Amino acid sequence: MQVAVLGTGAVGRAIAPRLVELGHDVRLGTRDPATTRARDGWTELPGVPLVTFAEAAAGADLVVHAGNGMAALDLLGQAGDLAGTVLLDVSNPLDFSAGFPPTLAVKDTDSLGEQLQRAFPDTRVVKSLNTVTAELMVHPDRLPESTTVFVSGEDDDAKRLVTGLLTELGHRDVIDLGGIETARGAEMWLPLWVRLMGALGTAEFNLKVVRPA
Repeated sequence: MQVAVLGTGAVGRAIAPRLVELGHDVRLGTRDPATTRARDGWTELPGVPLVTFAEAAAGADLVVHAGNGMAALDLLGQAGDLAGTVLLDVSNPLDFSAGFPPTLAVKDTDSLGEQLQRAFPDTRVVKSLNTVTAELMVHPDRLPESTTVFVSGEDDDAKRLVTGLLTELGHRDVIDLGGIETARGAEMWLPLWVRLMGALGTAEFNLKVVRPA
């Protein structure tokens, strides 16, 4: 597939090269490539051209929003026409304005996934991978046993495409939660995730949903 990964932080820099390893044609999107390249410690990702958000998204089979959840609407507004595009949102609406631990900017009766679907009604939004840290998104085998990830979205074909990609990445247990409103539950896992990270001293952990035999 031709994949646009939008966001040059830790999540985007983990996802983009891994998708290249899997044989996909990947472009990494940023607001201003020159400004991004001028960052202290910036290194290019082999095989992943750095372009603007709109250049990355143009013609993509899949757009991955890997940016800051609080800036998602603004970022995607710069990505051009996303009508008909499958948009995989892996971000969370984490609000650090009052310090750490963060709160959720939206919860209970709404979610970031739903906000994106409303803002871009002709885009096929799928929420997934927001429940794990960046390294486990792309290398779930770093854990000693299979764990569980989720998909939420209105479009079944879009969810099948994302589920296929998750399988390529090594995820063996993918649960379809239903429509995009089910992203509320996946996003509201984050307050507990943050506390678990503190208790365990690592971000490399995940849920495993165990069913009756």
